Amino acid sequence: MRIPTALLLSWLPLVAASNDLEWPQFLGPRANGTSTEIALIDKWPASGPEMAWKKTVGTGYSAPSISKGLLVLHHRIKNEEIVEAFDAEVGKAIWKYAYPTSYIDPFGYNNGPRCTPLLTQTHCYTFGAEGKLLCLELESGKFVWQRDTAKDFDVPEAFFGVGATPIIENDTLIVLIGGQPNSGVVAFNLKTGKTIWENVGKKNWEGQPMIGWPGDREVQWRTWDKQASYATPVAATVNGERVVFALMRQGLVALNPTNGTVHFSRWFRSQVNESVNAANPVVIGNSVFCSAAYNGVGSFLLDVKPGNKTFTQAWAGRALEIHWTTPIYHNGFLYAFSGRNEPDASFRCVEFATGKVAWERDESWRSHSSKQPNVYGRGSAIMADGKLIVLGEGGLLGLFKLNSKKPEELARWQVPQLNYPCWAAPILSRKKLYLRSEDTLVCLKFAK
Repeated sequence: MRIPTALLLSWLPLVAASNDLEWPQFLGPRANGTSTEIALIDKWPASGPEMAWKKTVGTGYSAPSISKGLLVLHHRIKNEEIVEAFDAEVGKAIWKYAYPTSYIDPFGYNNGPRCTPLLTQTHCYTFGAEGKLLCLELESGKFVWQRDTAKDFDVPEAFFGVGATPIIENDTLIVLIGGQPNSGVVAFNLKTGKTIWENVGKKNWEGQPMIGWPGDREVQWRTWDKQASYATPVAATVNGERVVFALMRQGLVALNPTNGTVHFSRWFRSQVNESVNAANPVVIGNSVFCSAAYNGVGSFLLDVKPGNKTFTQAWAGRALEIHWTTPIYHNGFLYAFSGRNEPDASFRCVEFATGKVAWERDESWRSHSSKQPNVYGRGSAIMADGKLIVLGEGGLLGLFKLNSKKPEELARWQVPQLNYPCWAAPILSRKKLYLRSEDTLVCLKFAK
């Protein structure tokens, strides 16, 4: 049977083809926190950038996404997870879709969604705190399909709920599920939600060397171990082929996105049981960087060899110990916040190829007596117009010139509407900057 071209086109993901005026997925149009928007402000008055609109929202850590003039937010109000679309220009509500939830964070953090909506030209995909994977029509919010991944796969309970945002590759939805024994990563049909392939787990980890752990230990797989991390998978062209890099709880796995075949695995896990991997891998050319913050696990850089089956390690160390934010790469350097907790936070610039620290700013709270010290603590950054736009976890907004020689802060402002914790990275669309805390969303005018 021949399928009409118009119907095929309606399901093309087109995320990668989105222009930089939109922010349709986690970390923006290229999923790396960068935008080519220009003519943005490089300073502001003491009162901060002009506010376009603000609103109180439900709880959660999920950053919004923007496509075709719609800002889509995944949040929780009472006992419902809500996917809600707003007019990105003025904040007016357009549609919403709600479903029940009973998730309670076992460590006392908020109970809302953690994953960012993924928007195509026609559809919206969300992944809730309990593992509800949902597809809606973007224009109307109409239900298309849903998978309850916690029921469909044997998923051990996560530490802080589900937190790895899905990606689209090869017209499939690739999701870090964390199912046992070999459903760590699963690919779903975009149109129907049916499973296409599943892999990662016992088959690839059993017998792997436990790098960085004492003794010549090898992985002995336990089916009750958690697989899922809080790092979103990254798809990239490496040595001429598409590869998906998934930073699992156990470490980095390189996959063939077409069939889920594992190319290689590299153990990368803290010896502390109550620990997570949460920063996305950074892939530049044929090299991949990973970082984590628990118990000195640090960072590493791998050079992937032709064929993508093997690698050599360029360096490993503690130049960056990133808890949850993804570094920004520019001209051979990484810019990121390092440190597990607020008291030991720093903002660093690190040479990508060597792991050498180029500069460092102390952003810790330990030397400040104020309840809201004028430091960033840990934070997130995005890059646009030759600048880093930084949001500290206490709501301090900053602007830095891209400079690998020294930190060069251009402006800062404590956003009065935002309070700790601000753990979602800023998003930028059509010269407007969107920031959220646990219960507030603000839109700032950012045109020069």
